[in-house]
Amino acid sequence: MAYRDEQLSEEKVFKDPVHRYIHVRDRVIWDLIGTPEFQRLRRIRQLGTSYLTFHGAEHSRFNHSLGVYEIVRRIIRNFEDRPNWDPDERLLCLSAALLHDLGHGPFSHSFEKVYKLDHEDFTQSILLGDTKINEVLSRVSKDFPKKVADVINKTYNNKLVVSLISSQIDADRMDYLQRDAYFTGVSYGHFDMERILRVMRPMEDQVVVKESGMHAVEDYIMSRYQMYWQVYFHPVTRSAEVILSKILHRAKELYDDGYEFKLVPTHFLSFFKGAPSLKEYLALDESIALYYFQMWMEEEDEILSDLCDRFVNRRLFKYIEFNPNQQMAEWMELYKLFNKAGINPDYYLVVDSSSDLPYDFYRPGEEEERLPIHLLKPNDELKELSRLSEIVESISGKKRTDHKLYVPQDMLEAISSRSKTKKRIMEILYGQGSGE
Repeated sequence: MAYRDEQLSEEKVFKDPVHRYIHVRDRVIWDLIGTPEFQRLRRIRQLGTSYLTFHGAEHSRFNHSLGVYEIVRRIIRNFEDRPNWDPDERLLCLSAALLHDLGHGPFSHSFEKVYKLDHEDFTQSILLGDTKINEVLSRVSKDFPKKVADVINKTYNNKLVVSLISSQIDADRMDYLQRDAYFTGVSYGHFDMERILRVMRPMEDQVVVKESGMHAVEDYIMSRYQMYWQVYFHPVTRSAEVILSKILHRAKELYDDGYEFKLVPTHFLSFFKGAPSLKEYLALDESIALYYFQMWMEEEDEILSDLCDRFVNRRLFKYIEFNPNQQMAEWMELYKLFNKAGINPDYYLVVDSSSDLPYDFYRPGEEEERLPIHLLKPNDELKELSRLSEIVESISGKKRTDHKLYVPQDMLEAISSRSKTKKRIMEILYGQGSGE
C-alpha cells in the first residue's frame, strides 16, 4: 500500500475539551504529529500574553492545530460524494490544516513585530526545508510538501481547498474562537459549529453555507466580534504585550550598543542580528524566552531589569483612554515631562491602538482579502451573507478602533509630591480618566 493511503492498525484519538475527541487514522497525519517541529508547538501559547489576563489561557498552538485538523476532517466527511469535491484532495487538506501554524514563534505577533519576522515565511521554510516535517511529506510524493505550502500560502490552484483553512468562515477561526473562549472562561466565543458543518457545501472555488444555516453563521460572526473586544484586544493583555515588546527592543538596543550581558543571550543573538536560520528560529520557544527574562531581571541595565520584572511578576502598566490623533500636543508634553522626571518615555510612555472589522467583507487596498461568506439559496443562487442578514449588514465593513496610553503608575507615584513635573503629568493623565 502506498504511504499516502496507509492507515493505522487502530484509530488513535486525542481527548479534547472543545471537540471531545480528535480522530487520527492516517499514518501520514500520525507521523506529522510526532515530528519535533510539530511537537514544538506545545511550547508556544495560542494566546500569547493573554494568560496574564485570563489565567486559564495556557493552551498551546499544538492544541489549536489538532483542533483545526479535526474540523477539516469532519467537513471532508460531510463532503464525500458531493459534486465539486475531489476525494484526492483529502490528505492535502488534512495536512495543511494540521500544519498551518507551524512557523509561529514565541509570543507570536509581538515577537514578529520587533524583529521584523513573518511566521508565514517560517512555516514555508519548515515545510520545504531540511526538516522532519518535509521528510514525512516527501514520502507521500515529491511535490506534496510544495502543495501543502501552497494551500497554507493561499496560492494553491484549488481555491475550495484553500477556503477550508482561510476564508471568512474557515476551520482555523471556528477552532480558535471556541478554544479561546473555553480556556479564557468567557461565554462569547460559543456558536453552533455542528449546525454550520452540516449546512456547508463545496462549490468550485469556495465553501458556501445553505441559507437555512444563516442564523448559525450570524451567531458565529457575533461571537467573533465579542471575542476580539473582550479577549483579544483586552487592555490588560495589551499592557503585557507593550512591556514584552519593550523588553525585546531594549535587549536588542543594548546588544547593538555593545552592552555585556551577565548571561550571553545565545538564543537571541541571531534575532538581534536580523538573520536567524531556521534551526535558530526553531530553537527559541516561550520557555526559553521566559528563562532569559528571569535572568535579565538581574542585569545592571535598570530598564531591562525593571521591564523583565514587570512581565515575569505581572506588574503591568496602567492605561487611560488616549487618542494620539487628537491629543498629539499632550503626548509631546508628556514625553518632555517624563524625561524631566527621569523616566525614559521611549520605554514607559506607550500609545497602543487596536482595531477590527467584525465581518471584514470588503477591505479595499489590502492584498489579502478573505473570501466573503456566500449563502446557497434553494434555487442554487449564491448571495453574499450581508445582503441577506440584517445583523451582519449592520456591522459589515465597520472598523472600530480603540486607543490606550500605557504608563507605569508606580513610577509616577514615586516622584516627589512637591514636584511641579509630577503635578502636570497627573493633570494631563487625570484629565483623560484612568483605567484598571
